[in-house]
Amino acid sequence: MVRALKLRFLGTGTSQGVPVLGCRCPVCRSPDPRDKRLRTSVALFVNEKVWVIDTGPDFRQQALEARLPTIDAVLFTHAHKDHTAGLDDVRPFNYLQNKRIPLYGDAQTLRQLRTEFAYAFDGPPYPGIPQLTLWEIEPLVPFTLHGVEVLPLPVWHYKLPVMGFRIQNLVYITDASAIPEETWQYLENTDILILNALRKDPHIAHFHLEAAMEVVKRIRPREAYFIHISHLMGPHAEVEATFPPHIHLAYDGLEITF
Repeated sequence: MVRALKLRFLGTGTSQGVPVLGCRCPVCRSPDPRDKRLRTSVALFVNEKVWVIDTGPDFRQQALEARLPTIDAVLFTHAHKDHTAGLDDVRPFNYLQNKRIPLYGDAQTLRQLRTEFAYAFDGPPYPGIPQLTLWEIEPLVPFTLHGVEVLPLPVWHYKLPVMGFRIQNLVYITDASAIPEETWQYLENTDILILNALRKDPHIAHFHLEAAMEVVKRIRPREAYFIHISHLMGPHAEVEATFPPHIHLAYDGLEITF
């Protein structure tokens, strides 16, 4: 049972982040801090434990800015580098907590982690490597983490299977372009929906704004927050001003408690 749940958006940007290197568009030059987007990741504070969903290339900076006290688990949505590249930066938490950190992902993601961070898993232990334990999860097979049930939700990132997560009445989905029929029934009675919305124009591998709005309309959550946003979405303030009150563009550092 969840006694208290807080979520912090560590990053809300797409794979290139915002501003994009070399770009001079109005969003990339915007003085609005909500238009500065690190790669997408969240921290969940659940029953005095800290879970992180994805560790992208900006994870060290994100953990510092959020002043994360511990990392008690990392859940991975998929193996793309903008969601995994910062995994090595969990090492200080190994020292602080004096324990291994469990990683949860599907078989494909765990294989990729073992390849990219082979020094942490293969051969004799080397001083200072991250101390990690791999836990394979399967779509629609719930698992319990610190006494709380987590349900992995299968979605499609073009042709790549990706995991979303349902934790109580919170649903988190990123890097999706389609939701299979088998998943929709598990999205009913969602209180908080966090969903990717890349830009205004259609994209082959991500929901664009109109498609994300259609998902929100079908699920009918109390609140919806869009993430994995590119500079092509437009200025944060202008875009959010067009939304109904229960739909929001998330931004880096935003915290929600429920």
